Amino acid sequence: MISSPHHPPARVRAAGAALAAVGGVTLAVQGRINGQLGHVMHNGLFAALISFGIGTTLLAAAVAATPSARTGLVRLRNSVRAGRLRAWQCLGGTCGAFLVTCQGVTVATLGVAVFTVAVVGGQVVASLAVDRAGLGPGAAQPITLPRAAGAFLAVVAVVVAVSDHDAIEAGGLWWALLPAVAGLGLAWQLAVNGLVRVESNHVVVPTFVNFTVGTAALVLAAVVDVVARGLPAAPPGEWWYYIGGPLGVVTILTAVAAVRFTGVLLLGLASVAGQLIGAVLLDVVVPTGGGLTATSVIGTAITMVAVGVAAIRRGGGQ
Repeated sequence: MISSPHHPPARVRAAGAALAAVGGVTLAVQGRINGQLGHVMHNGLFAALISFGIGTTLLAAAVAATPSARTGLVRLRNSVRAGRLRAWQCLGGTCGAFLVTCQGVTVATLGVAVFTVAVVGGQVVASLAVDRAGLGPGAAQPITLPRAAGAFLAVVAVVVAVSDHDAIEAGGLWWALLPAVAGLGLAWQLAVNGLVRVESNHVVVPTFVNFTVGTAALVLAAVVDVVARGLPAAPPGEWWYYIGGPLGVVTILTAVAAVRFTGVLLLGLASVAGQLIGAVLLDVVVPTGGGLTATSVIGTAITMVAVGVAAIRRGGGQ
């Protein structure tokens, strides 16, 4: 993963962590909105396509209006042509598309808290393999005892979060596996995003590439879905159903902007804290069918501990 070689003052690191936490909260809110949109349309895939399509349109306009972003895209293209970056390393957006599709399919059933616990659980487990293989721009990291223990706790958190969930009788445990798998892909997505960021040398480019690739994948999937099942229900008229895409843009941009001040470790912890706190608050204030249960809260707490344990570094490094 990307890590800043500088050591900014504590107040700057705190501001970066707060920015990352805001990105985590926006991801939780995006999950609720896309989940509701998928529920209304009876099709989580088209909800994801709407979200990604709006985000891609906004980013395309931003890139067109920003000379440095256009230069970053050219730099990225040249890097791929020269072999410094493989084409498949630009496909992280497919994992983002799957994550957003899972939001539309499962959030209305599971609730935001259980969904988020499952995603983070999958992400922590997959991060072991991703870091061990050195798939990001940073050096490979060994599977230490704290990281393995954190991954185990993350799995326990998912099981606890759904153990007393009403939806289990209707296959809720299996629904929870979908966001867990999305979390596995998210770890790889973050790694290759780091590579795209390095090669393009611009914060907007990896976000734009992610949304463009994700939108293309969702369009293909939507065509197959229409052929198989027909058109979904008509999209709702309320404006707030359509801010999931902009929220996704904010989530990625805040992470890319904050990492230079926080380092990857503090960034991850702050982002996860924002996700989990936002998810619990959403399930309290505007509960879905899944709602918030005691086991959801316990699972959330265990996940926070799991991420903290997995982040322990020998020698106190980042």
